[in-house]
Amino acid sequence: MKNIESMEKLISALSMLPGVGKKTAERYAYSIINMKKEDVEYFASALIEAKSNIKYCSICGNFTDKDVCDICSSRNSDTICVVKDPKDVVAIEKSKGYNGLYHVLHGIISPLENRGPNDIRIKELVQRVSSGNIKEVIVATNPDVEGEVTATYIAKILKPLGVKVTRIAQGIQMGSDIEYADEVTLSKALLDRKDI
Repeated sequence: MKNIESMEKLISALSMLPGVGKKTAERYAYSIINMKKEDVEYFASALIEAKSNIKYCSICGNFTDKDVCDICSSRNSDTICVVKDPKDVVAIEKSKGYNGLYHVLHGIISPLENRGPNDIRIKELVQRVSSGNIKEVIVATNPDVEGEVTATYIAKILKPLGVKVTRIAQGIQMGSDIEYADEVTLSKALLDRKDI
């Protein structure tokens, strides 16, 4: 039996989310249809409000609803932790093992995806470090091939600026994502970081 056109459109829209296949999208769609109208309106308005209000911090590139995020505006630190995505900031913050600043690259160097250093926020990182207030940069990209390439590139361009460049320790498995690491593993990885 073919679904109603509106249902097909909803399933198609939900399938756009990462990790949501057709079956899961169908389950979500039927759940939404069975919700009260007020709940669906709240859900839809929350989506629109988030998309309209959330932007990138003008300093670190993390998500915020202001020009400068709460971390950049409230922390005075000489250390920057470089991560791939805003969700990595959340993961590291949950570990409670780091109290410095962040720099979100919004991607990593990946020749297979035709993404080089100019396609991510490395120039902005160099500008921040060149200001002279930063003493250490911790590279906390995922411990996979692209993450290692990105970390090595960052170390190569920052070391001439006289800043200490470290890499989080390998307490996180190769090939895994930082966002899925538990708080203890992340905290230990930050404490055991090494020069690169």
